[in-house]
Amino acid sequence: MRVAVVGGGINGVMCAASLGRAGHDVMLLERSTLMSATSSASTKLLHGGLRYLEHGAFRLVREALHERKWWLDQAPGLCHPLQLLLPVWKGQGRSRHLIRAGLWMYDRLAGSARLQPHRWLDRSQALAVLPGLRPKGLVGAFSFWDGQMDDRALGLWAAERARGFGVTIRERSLVERVTLDGVLEGPDLRERFDRVVNCAGPWAEELLRRSGLVPRHTLDLVRGSHLVVRRTIATGVLAQVPGGSRIAFLLPWKGSMLVGTTEVRQGLGDPIACSADEAQYLRQFHDAVMVEPLREEDVTSTFAGVRPLIRSAEDPGRATREYALERHGAVLTVFGGKWTTARALGDLVSARLS
Repeated sequence: MRVAVVGGGINGVMCAASLGRAGHDVMLLERSTLMSATSSASTKLLHGGLRYLEHGAFRLVREALHERKWWLDQAPGLCHPLQLLLPVWKGQGRSRHLIRAGLWMYDRLAGSARLQPHRWLDRSQALAVLPGLRPKGLVGAFSFWDGQMDDRALGLWAAERARGFGVTIRERSLVERVTLDGVLEGPDLRERFDRVVNCAGPWAEELLRRSGLVPRHTLDLVRGSHLVVRRTIATGVLAQVPGGSRIAFLLPWKGSMLVGTTEVRQGLGDPIACSADEAQYLRQFHDAVMVEPLREEDVTSTFAGVRPLIRSAEDPGRATREYALERHGAVLTVFGGKWTTARALGDLVSARLS
C-alpha cells in the first residue's frame, strides 16, 4: 500500500519505519523539520514510568521497560543507563514501604529487560553517592536505573533507520486537511494515498476537526518546562515536590544539570515556553532536594514541550500516558504516546493497516 504518515516527531518516525519495514510505500510529511517540537523537548529519559504504577498502568509500564532496553541496545552511542536516587526524608512524601513496593513491581515488570535491581542506601551511603543532597531529616535513598538519551539525536538516528527501510521524508510540508479516502491537502500539496496515519502529536485532533472528522478522543495538551543549570550532579534524583504529590527530576545533562518538569495545561496556539512561575516552581523544587540554593543566574537556558495526553482526568498529572488509535475511513489517528514506547506504537499501527 501507499501510506502517508503525518508528523515528524518520534512517534511518526517510528510508525513510518515499521510500515516501511513491512514493505509499504511510505511517505512521511512534517510541517517543520524532524524532531523540532515535542520530541526534542523531553526530560531526556527512556523510562518505564515508575509513577504510572500508582494509577494502575501496568501494561504501559511493562511495555515501556522492555522498549527502554531496545533503545539502549540499538543506539548505545546516543543513550545510556542512568542511576537515579529516590530519597526518603522523615515525615515527608511517600512512605519508604510504598516506594519499595513500587520499585519491586518495576523490577518485576522489566523481567529480563531489567538494567540493575533497585537497592536501599542508608543515609551515609546516599550522601556518599550524592554529597549535595539535603541531609536534614534524610533517612536514606533508593537507587534504581533507567535510561537517558539525547532525544533529538536519537530521533534523527531513527529517521535514518526509516530511510533505510525505503521511507521518503518531506520536511516543511504542511498538511491542512485529510479526506476519508486518503487525500492530503495543504498549501503546496494535494495527493492521494491508500492509507494515512495521522501522527501529528498535539495537532492530531485539530487536523481531524479541520477536516470535518469528529474524533472520539480528546487531547489534553500539557506543557512540560525544564531548566538547564550551570552545575553538575553525580547522578539523577527523582523526588516528590513539596506540598504536592507530583514527582520531578534533577538530572545530569551534557556537563550541566537539568531540572524538570512541570505540568501546565496549554492551548494549541499559546507560546511553548517556560514561564516565570514555572521557573520559580522548579527552582523551589531543586532547593527542597539539594543543600546549595539555585540562583536565577545559575539557569543558563530553559525549554518546554507540549505532551498530547488523552484526556482522562481533571488533574493533568493523573491523565493516562497510554496511546489510542482511531479510524476514520482511510485515516488512522494516533492519540497520545510516549517517547520510550514509540517503536511498539509503530508496530501496532503497521499491524492495524496490514
